[in-house]
Amino acid sequence: MYGEWVSLIGNEPTGDRLSVLERLPLDSAKDVVLPVARHIVSTLGISQPPAPSPFATDPEVEWCMQVVCYGLSLELTEHDIIKDCVSIYCEWLSCLTPSPKLSVPKPIVERPNFYARKMINHLYHLFTPRKGEGQDTINRQAVFCHRVLRILQNIMKTSGILDSDTWECVLLFLISISDAILSPPTSEIGDQLCERVLSVLFEMWLLACGKCFPSPSLWKTLRDSCQSWRHRPNLFEQWNRINLILAGRVLTIMYGSDYIKLEEPGSDLVPEGMSNDCVVQTWFRFLHCVGNPVELTQPTIISQTQSFLQYAIASQDVVDPCQHPCLSILPSIFHQAIRGISAVVDAFLGLPRTSILGIPTGRSKDNLLPLIQTSVSSTQSQSTNQSTTSSTSGSSSILSVEMSPGSTRPAPAAARPKINSILHLFGPWLFEASLVSYDTSFVGDTRRTSRGSVPAALPENIDIPNAITIDKYYQGRAEALGILCRIFSSKKTGEEILPAYLARFYITIRKGLKDSRSEVLGAILSNSWNLMRVDMDGVSMLVPILVSALETVLPNKENLKGDLRRSAIQLLLSILPLPLHFMNLPLKEVTDRNGQGMTFLQLKPRLANLLINTLQTETDSANVQMLLGGLIMFVMDTAAYEETDRASLNLGMESPTNLLSSDSAHALFVRATYLVCHRLISTWKVDLPVSLAALELLNGLARTKVHDQDALECRRAVKWICDFIIHQCSRPPPAHSKDLHSSIVAAFQCLTTWLTEHPYLLEDKDSLCTVLEVVEYGISGTKSQGKPGEALKLKDEKELKPVSLRVRDSAEALLTVIFEQVGRYTPNNGVKTSSLVDEFVLLNQLTNKSSNAGLSREEIVNYFRYFVIDGTILLGLLEDPLENEQNPQPTVTAILRCPTGRHAWNLHLRHMPRHKEKSFSSNLSNPGRPLPMNDIGVYHEIEHRYFPESTDRIIQCKADNAIPTWEAISSTIPGGQDSYEDSRLSMILENQIQDEKKIANKILEEFDEIYTNLRTECVPPPMSQNFQTARLLLSHLGLISFQNRLDSGVGAPPKLVPIDSHHVEFLSELDSLDSTSCRTCDTVHIFYVRAGQRKPDEILSNVESKNTSHPHFLEFLLSLGWPVAVAHHAGWTGKTNTNLKGSKTTKENAKTFPVKKEMPKSVHNRNEEPVQNENHGGSLYNGDTEILYWVDVTSEIAFIVPTGKSELDINKVLWNVSNASTGGTAKSTVPPGPMDRSNSVGKDEDKPPRPTQPLLHSKSLESNTAERFVQHLQNLEKEHLEEANRMKKIQAGKTRDTKIFVVWLESFEDSFAFPANELLGYTYTGLENSVLTEPSLIIFIHALRNGLFRIHLEGPSLRMGLATPMIDGMVVSRRILGNLVRQTSLNMARRKRLENDNFQPPHVRRKQKIQEILYKFPLVMSEPEFYAHFYQKPTSSEQGEKFQHQQLSGYHPFNEYEVDLTKGVKV
Repeated sequence: MYGEWVSLIGNEPTGDRLSVLERLPLDSAKDVVLPVARHIVSTLGISQPPAPSPFATDPEVEWCMQVVCYGLSLELTEHDIIKDCVSIYCEWLSCLTPSPKLSVPKPIVERPNFYARKMINHLYHLFTPRKGEGQDTINRQAVFCHRVLRILQNIMKTSGILDSDTWECVLLFLISISDAILSPPTSEIGDQLCERVLSVLFEMWLLACGKCFPSPSLWKTLRDSCQSWRHRPNLFEQWNRINLILAGRVLTIMYGSDYIKLEEPGSDLVPEGMSNDCVVQTWFRFLHCVGNPVELTQPTIISQTQSFLQYAIASQDVVDPCQHPCLSILPSIFHQAIRGISAVVDAFLGLPRTSILGIPTGRSKDNLLPLIQTSVSSTQSQSTNQSTTSSTSGSSSILSVEMSPGSTRPAPAAARPKINSILHLFGPWLFEASLVSYDTSFVGDTRRTSRGSVPAALPENIDIPNAITIDKYYQGRAEALGILCRIFSSKKTGEEILPAYLARFYITIRKGLKDSRSEVLGAILSNSWNLMRVDMDGVSMLVPILVSALETVLPNKENLKGDLRRSAIQLLLSILPLPLHFMNLPLKEVTDRNGQGMTFLQLKPRLANLLINTLQTETDSANVQMLLGGLIMFVMDTAAYEETDRASLNLGMESPTNLLSSDSAHALFVRATYLVCHRLISTWKVDLPVSLAALELLNGLARTKVHDQDALECRRAVKWICDFIIHQCSRPPPAHSKDLHSSIVAAFQCLTTWLTEHPYLLEDKDSLCTVLEVVEYGISGTKSQGKPGEALKLKDEKELKPVSLRVRDSAEALLTVIFEQVGRYTPNNGVKTSSLVDEFVLLNQLTNKSSNAGLSREEIVNYFRYFVIDGTILLGLLEDPLENEQNPQPTVTAILRCPTGRHAWNLHLRHMPRHKEKSFSSNLSNPGRPLPMNDIGVYHEIEHRYFPESTDRIIQCKADNAIPTWEAISSTIPGGQDSYEDSRLSMILENQIQDEKKIANKILEEFDEIYTNLRTECVPPPMSQNFQTARLLLSHLGLISFQNRLDSGVGAPPKLVPIDSHHVEFLSELDSLDSTSCRTCDTVHIFYVRAGQRKPDEILSNVESKNTSHPHFLEFLLSLGWPVAVAHHAGWTGKTNTNLKGSKTTKENAKTFPVKKEMPKSVHNRNEEPVQNENHGGSLYNGDTEILYWVDVTSEIAFIVPTGKSELDINKVLWNVSNASTGGTAKSTVPPGPMDRSNSVGKDEDKPPRPTQPLLHSKSLESNTAERFVQHLQNLEKEHLEEANRMKKIQAGKTRDTKIFVVWLESFEDSFAFPANELLGYTYTGLENSVLTEPSLIIFIHALRNGLFRIHLEGPSLRMGLATPMIDGMVVSRRILGNLVRQTSLNMARRKRLENDNFQPPHVRRKQKIQEILYKFPLVMSEPEFYAHFYQKPTSSEQGEKFQHQQLSGYHPFNEYEVDLTKGVKV
């Protein structure tokens, strides 16, 4: 850089530093100096008031300065003289300040710069080391030097009259004194002043660069001088500090003040008025002022100075200058220099840890690195004992990236410079430093020296000291390797790196990974976490050596700790998908040009074993969670590959002997299940995040379809999960906490997944008993079968004391799934937990449809009888037969609403089995007219008798006449009242006889009309069409028996309670119950971000066309769930205003029945997918017409791709009211509510959504009066209040919405600036109970060029941690991307619900809704009225009117009961 310039060191004029008194004898000269100095000091005002100087002319001042100059060069024993001389010059230098002191001579005040340069040159003698001085005198000299430096530094900062010559003189003076102090190998004054002199030199140099930029000769002088001081650790201490300060200013100039924040003491050293070009030039020149730092590894170069040569000539112990003891700390200095470069590189990369961390400030001795302190102490010990080696650094080099346990890696700045630019600056040094001390070996007592890497020729009999052999520089090498790894790991998306840099990097990394020293290996692994996921060309050639390094490090937990193991695990996670992705692609060695090498697929068994072995030894919680996520991903990827392309994968034959060494999906499934279950019970049970991650892994394994899966292993897994639940529940009371119960709830959910995915498990008697025993334990808190020898506890004798209500609810949910869903659930088509049939669909199927036309929803409900059974089941009974019945039979249709959903049953009363129905019905049909018979008999008229003829032949006795006849009585009755009664009775009898004759004659006449011919056939009477089937069914079930009503107990509600369906609020409560899902509902919003996009509008418009999205984006969307049409979808649609829209549409159409409506299509039938727009890029699934839907037994997820206007903005609709005559304008705003976006629920459901329909227009207002406008506003407010009340009922008990975003990135750097908060307004679902400030989880997906996908997770910190199986930094394959995203979203939502204290499971919310209906709408009747109402038509409104009257009178049937909606009604 300065090859054409001459260094000024040694070439400066020495005449300015000489005094005429040096020609006199020493004693005579001292006799001159002493009185002169004392007289001048007396005028300075130190001990007495200052006086004007007696020197008035230039010759007088010149002579006086000659005296002071000689006084400064005296031996340190002349302490008083030197002190006076120092005081004189310190006072006289005030001539450079704005207000010189009174004692300064007039000629100096008139020519301040000229005389100041002379005084500064004379002060050089003060800093010259004296030989043979004691420690006390050296300390006094150091005090004088500190005073001079402080005065000079203050004057240079405050003076405004300095010219360029003075600046050059000052800088040259500082270089000269520094060289005099620091260049000797050993100097006691140098040890004391080294730090101070260097700090003043560099700080004054910075000041000069801002006020008078130094000449190239001065820069050349500074560089040459610094290179002769490189054996001083303080030099690199100050060099690192100044470089970092200037680098911060340079980055501020290039990228702005927000790019990096350097909390560096002394950052104000750079003058404010310094131009940008000057700052850049100063930084670059300072960076190179010490030369190549790698030369510190070559003692022969460092010792090639005049001072070292003089010492070697004068010393008998040192043969060569490189053998000087002071060079023993060169390895530590080299490490320190590389760490300084590391800090500057991190600043350029924008890493947030960039600061003075690990770089000493140089302010005081106490601020030195432990590294330097240890090294200095080591040097002192080595000066007495050459056999000892230098101590290692007190601060490990591989801690360059500081991380706390569980924290994420610092991300480089998005606007960072290109890698090529950084390597142009630091690459030569770093690549050279990374190869230092490579291939060092020890054989016996023979030690390999540094001669092979040092170009200087040395005699054969000279050996390098043991402390500075080339193998001692491994710490600096490790730091250099770490810097290179961080640089290349910071590659941007689409950035090109020069092939020469890539080749050199791969070579250095390969050589570094082969080093057996843990510091080097640890430095590479701790900084390469991002190496395999940044799309570098040819990086796959490092995979074999990286796997070998990981095999050395990870299985042994003593090798690396904490964040270093975390980095190695992250590196492992980025390598796991490579074997099945690249398959048989060969991996060649760098030096192997002919050999084929191994293939990627051959690495798969090694990776499987490495993953399992690492998980066995890992103890850190965060690391275990990462490994669990990697393990389930590895198993799922293998299983998915075997399912799609099993023929091309040679898995071999498995046997019990090679199962543990196999890498097939079956083997991995067995090994993962065994390991995770055992560790879960033994060591992970006390760590909630780890136990949740383990249970999530078992959930994923349950859903993974493995070829030739062993049922025995599945049974063992279920047994282990049950054991985990029992163990957690059985822990002592002090150990019970919310976290413990959360792990139990998660275990019950995991058990549910296993049983639904593998229903054959319950066919095994042992598995069934184990599961039911756990369910019993969760509900009751104890087991019926206790320890051996204990008596059995019958369930009706046990006291219910569950561990907690959450555990009880989870156990009840599992029991319900066992009875209702196991064996019914099919993963391919989902599961239907609720029937799509309701009252409005059923009434459309009635035979008598003409009478149902024009019915309102309230009237339709009145056709049903409603009852609540046991406080948990709402039963609706329809007694009218359906029109599809061929043979009229006693039929009842029941709609059961229970905690697990809505179910419709159609029941028939049959007296004969189905196979006999035809023969029975044929007997009831007309057999036809019989054939006429010829032998017709004679017709005889017979008078029918009341008694047989034999009774006339029996002789009567007196007892027969005990009751007289009426004729006998009437003949004996005289006239009077009795005769009147007799006449009346006779008349009644006569009238009755006449009436009976008339009826008989009428029947005969009708018979003659029907059967005019006696030969007419007999016609059977018509079959009955009306049956009171509700009474029959409930009676057959024993629910309306009198005994059953008595068994309910005194004061308790009966088992069967009729419900008043005529109440005005009953229908809204019924809708609220139907709107309460029996499964958890989650919504995931998906965004596509093109490179460089920051605005929400740009992001939302990307999915309008497939031309603006990635080709694999649509494939990814379809792998998340099934496309369903919102209009016909009966499940969760991602928004409350469209939820259950299919069934609601049917309800609205049930008002009138013009035609027969078809049943809603199944949401799971893939063959009935709606017609799609083939040109869309994902916008079809924005939730307006279609969504992507996934469901299992307990959960349902809606995947939505937002495209429209922000729904939070829609709620703030404004409209103008114009007056045609005045032109005035009025504004009004509809009060925002949770469902202002739509009115598509309830009685206003047929109206268009409110945002798409303008509230008022100026044209319409012109024809409307002011009264109509006011009425319109009132109607809007009323509708809003009704909607808010309805939504309040629906949302009761629900948890707040968990916002989960999935973001597809074209450029990974866009993840740092993703506008998540701005996009929250486009993800409104209607479940928000509070204002959300950020999403709960953001899953960033970046498609790499090799076909894999990089995952990045962001979200607020949770006590339970982020969900698995996806891990931040993981690389996944295309075949399992959708599955992993879905499982991670589902697990994250579950964790949020576990963290929410107010969350209630769906079945609990539905149970409470039913109990609310029971409490609000019971029919209060006496026993006779209760039985009589079964004989009345359900449309009768008498009971409803009676109930309403009682409500108005203040009577309520349950006022005498204590009501707890979580436990039912009790006394």
